[in-house]
Amino acid sequence: MDIFIQAPIIARIPVKSSAFSVFLLLACAASCEKPAPKMESSSLPRAEAAAARVRPALELALRAKNLHFGDPVFIRAFKEERILELFVENRSSGRFELFRSYPVAAASGTLGPKLAEGDRQVPEGFYSVPPSAMNPNSQFHLAFNIGYPNALDRSLNRSGSAIMIHGDRVSTGCLAMTNEGIDEIYTLCAAAHASGQHAFAVHIFPFRPTPQRMASEQNSTWHAHWANLKEGNDYFEKHQRTPRITAKNGRYGFEALK
Repeated sequence: MDIFIQAPIIARIPVKSSAFSVFLLLACAASCEKPAPKMESSSLPRAEAAAARVRPALELALRAKNLHFGDPVFIRAFKEERILELFVENRSSGRFELFRSYPVAAASGTLGPKLAEGDRQVPEGFYSVPPSAMNPNSQFHLAFNIGYPNALDRSLNRSGSAIMIHGDRVSTGCLAMTNEGIDEIYTLCAAAHASGQHAFAVHIFPFRPTPQRMASEQNSTWHAHWANLKEGNDYFEKHQRTPRITAKNGRYGFEALK
């Protein structure tokens, strides 16, 4: 039986909230892997202040690429290259287009998936961020929980909690950005939620899975895992759409959204 992991819904459905009343469960006293109580995210000053700073320039940059503020977003990150890419859906084509790439300021651990709470590994896989995972009052400036462990992680008995993309340049299993970078990322993601995107996808890879890079890892313990991740990346590269993702027999499956 297939286990559902991710099928981001991108329909724009009006919501009755302020522009940024909204990828949390977090206090993170000693580690960003610690679970935390749920926080309400309505109209907190830090997120609104960030949006006021960055929104005008973001809207100009989006218009230059025929993209729109508030439209659905998708995030892809590569651990080895320390790059986070933010895509925005093009209204005309229905495809995601790369809007900006951001340097990852800090990411602990090594190549390979996260296996257990406290191992300081950044996860590798396919995750989804609903509005409830956004934390506009994080001690790491702004943050959102990526949703680790997902269904596949749980089926493999992997553990861990409160794995985030956040600011403040420090990481114990999270992807840490500069505060300037997370201001833009958070603002675009929160705007997408407010405009009706029920959840945005976050895909994390060990490295760009080119044929040459994959061949260099053919003897790695994680080669089969990385080859499975590559299937998901290949789907996106071909269609410029995020697929419906399932988990079965310890592997991800990828299907077109209907």
